[in-house]
Amino acid sequence: MSQRSLPSRIWYRLLQRFLQLLAIVVYRVRFSGRENIPTSGGVLVVSNHQSHLDPPLVGIGVPRRMNYLARKTLFRFKPFGWLLHSVDAIPIDRDGFGLGGIKESLKRLKHDEMVVVFPEGTRTRDGQIAPFRAGFATLAVRSNAAILPAAVDGTYQAFPRGKKFPGPGRIRVRYGRPILPSEFAGRSEHELVAEAERRVRACFDALRHEGR
Repeated sequence: MSQRSLPSRIWYRLLQRFLQLLAIVVYRVRFSGRENIPTSGGVLVVSNHQSHLDPPLVGIGVPRRMNYLARKTLFRFKPFGWLLHSVDAIPIDRDGFGLGGIKESLKRLKHDEMVVVFPEGTRTRDGQIAPFRAGFATLAVRSNAAILPAAVDGTYQAFPRGKKFPGPGRIRVRYGRPILPSEFAGRSEHELVAEAERRVRACFDALRHEGR
């Protein structure tokens, strides 16, 4: 996927700029910590998960192209399926990555691309961060990709579980200090998961502090 056509690259940038403008106008979105985003190499972005709004919001704050995961069922609705295909979204099974999703995510990370995942496994039920599942650490280790922590706050209030359409709100996104591949040495995957979760929670706490 690293050699995309010129029309594909132009379309992605146009869509990204449109969503940035929309998010600023509707949600007064603010991004912080963008200086922490690696400018090259494979990057696995790990974030908390408050709402369906999270994937595009985490992605539009990044200057590089982001790869998204999407459940296969979402591709069945033709207009939305077309949009997912147009940004090269990675289809995944309902209950997890599935072998195909893992292989494709690994491939893109090895091609020095960025992939965003939500290690909680599902959207929050109360606005707080649930314990992380461990699968993402394997992707980072096998691809030698940096792990970039990120946190979103405000999307739970704007579009919580059970709500059919998003409402108004104020949203903030923060990117933390990455865990570089050079830091993986001597660490177990369990330790990597714990450290990534700690950094995501630190980003989230910083957002909550800024919002007081």
